[in-house]
Amino acid sequence: MTKNPKQIVSNGYDLCALAYNEARARDPSAELGMLIDVLPTGARVLEIGCGGGFPVTSALAHHASVVGVDLSAVQAEQARIRVSKAAIIHGDIMDLGFEPSSFDGVVSLYTLFHLPREQHRPLLERIAQWLSPGGHLLITVADSGHPGYTEDDFFGATMYWSHFGPKWYETVLADLGFSILHSDVVGHGYGNRSNLPAERHPLIFARLEDGGS
Repeated sequence: MTKNPKQIVSNGYDLCALAYNEARARDPSAELGMLIDVLPTGARVLEIGCGGGFPVTSALAHHASVVGVDLSAVQAEQARIRVSKAAIIHGDIMDLGFEPSSFDGVVSLYTLFHLPREQHRPLLERIAQWLSPGGHLLITVADSGHPGYTEDDFFGATMYWSHFGPKWYETVLADLGFSILHSDVVGHGYGNRSNLPAERHPLIFARLEDGGS
């Protein structure tokens, strides 16, 4: 496995935060509306990998009390500046703990594949505990599996990736008590000005049923 993958991710996003954030789309994808539409009044939402706070964190903050977590200190600070209503935590999601049934929704877009994949099931198990029964999860995953590799020039920084294919995530989620409500494929999440090659990111929208893990 690549040495110190989380340090690579943290350092990488610290370095490329400005360029990455400039390339991001300014409006969230329509798929985020699936989650927003089912949030109850007074909802609490956890966003794993909130980045610089837009477009997802800022959109969620109009509809819920948001807790955002990011491994990059620079990105977390940018999110605090941009989305003052959200509670932003700089840290590793695997080191954090929340009370059971703390959240009505969990969002993790373009993030999970930066975590070593042997931690993907443990994280999904934690999410199942943190969600209230009937709560919803919106995540993007990768369209193939790889144990771990680095990219030398991700917006000028070295970046780490590790992932399974989408069927693996669907199987694990079902095992943890989730029902898959919608699956789709979305693009890379960058704005039209970025002129970056097209990408495919499988998206999963799921509900934790009563009696889930």
